[in-house]
Amino acid sequence: MTVAPVRPPSSPRLAGSAEADERRRVALRRMKTVATTLLAVAAVIYVATLQQDGALGFVNAAAEAAMVGALADWFAVTALFRHPLGLPIPHTALIPTRKDQIGESLQEFVADNFLSEEIVREKVGQAEVTRRIGTWLAEREHAERVGAELATAGHGVLSVLRDDDVAAMLEQVVVPRAADIPVSPLAGGLLDGILDDGAHHRLVDLLVDEGRSWLEINSERIMLLVTEQAPGWTPQWVDNRIARRVYDEMYRWLSEISADQQHPARQALDDLLRRLARDLRSDPETQARFEAIKIRLLEHPELRKATIALWSTVRRMLLEALADPTGELRRRIVDALADLGVRLSTDQELQARLDTYAQDVVGYVVRNYADELATVISETVKRWDAVDASRRIELHVGRDLQFIRINGTVVGALAGLAIHTFTILIS
Repeated sequence: MTVAPVRPPSSPRLAGSAEADERRRVALRRMKTVATTLLAVAAVIYVATLQQDGALGFVNAAAEAAMVGALADWFAVTALFRHPLGLPIPHTALIPTRKDQIGESLQEFVADNFLSEEIVREKVGQAEVTRRIGTWLAEREHAERVGAELATAGHGVLSVLRDDDVAAMLEQVVVPRAADIPVSPLAGGLLDGILDDGAHHRLVDLLVDEGRSWLEINSERIMLLVTEQAPGWTPQWVDNRIARRVYDEMYRWLSEISADQQHPARQALDDLLRRLARDLRSDPETQARFEAIKIRLLEHPELRKATIALWSTVRRMLLEALADPTGELRRRIVDALADLGVRLSTDQELQARLDTYAQDVVGYVVRNYADELATVISETVKRWDAVDASRRIELHVGRDLQFIRINGTVVGALAGLAIHTFTILIS
């Protein structure tokens, strides 16, 4: 039979729903009344048909056997929860007296039959967890709910992180670890990847465009700088022409670089960066210089101040963005969650992969911690109050157990009738 968890009366979960408990109590009382009434009817019929022959003799025998069956099953049902008539008869009040052993047996049963890796993996696979989560998350209101919870959690985490704690973590964990790890081969490989993808071209374009803009804005200043450096014996008009020519050549050179992706200056920069990437990966002297620069940077006294200032700014901006339910960050989080839900609900390959991961995780937990998980049952049962546990269990299953008494009365009557008939026939 299924036994609902029971706890001491002080536990709110033990109290449960007062309305539901009252319905169970009324139903249990009604079924007890029916079973007891059948016993009383059988007793009245038995007394009324004593020392009767003929057909009434059959009725008397049936009533007698019905009383025996009813009393036997009343004793059996009552013995589960308490001592019948308050008498300390052995092997009665089984639930209060053997509560701990029942919990241990239930623990063993659950561990052997439910916490099996094969069974759990099969159930997780059949549940289609990924598809269900995706379908649920794809609905906008659900995505907004999850986004709000994530924003609340993120706001809480950022609120408890103090600047001093972050600085201490950087100084005690991040900086020493970064100082010990050689980063020059990693930097060389990263630089090679950037060059292979051509990702640096946009940076070069940006620098060239900014250089041209700066020249356009500061043309007079550049020409003045050139003329001030000219010899004193040259005529002014010569200095002005030279300054104009220098400015025009600089502007033309930047314009050519901007227009030509294969410009010699670009290729020269690529060659320089390629050599640097190669040296960072394989040249000990270049690696040593790079690591020395890294150490000086990490040990610079201004690093802590700059890091804390940057962290404070980022933290403040994140807190403000997370606190604004209509802000851009919250909207993007919700959009990302909804898009993730659509993909989880439609991408069968992704569903299969994630469901397999879920099966592996659950299988690992069950395989290594099944016994520890099952002990929750026995340890919880041990904390229950014996009398109250018996009362609560009877409240949940006692109504169905009363059918045993009713069936015992009916079956006893039929058995008594059959036995009496057999006795008449053979005598």
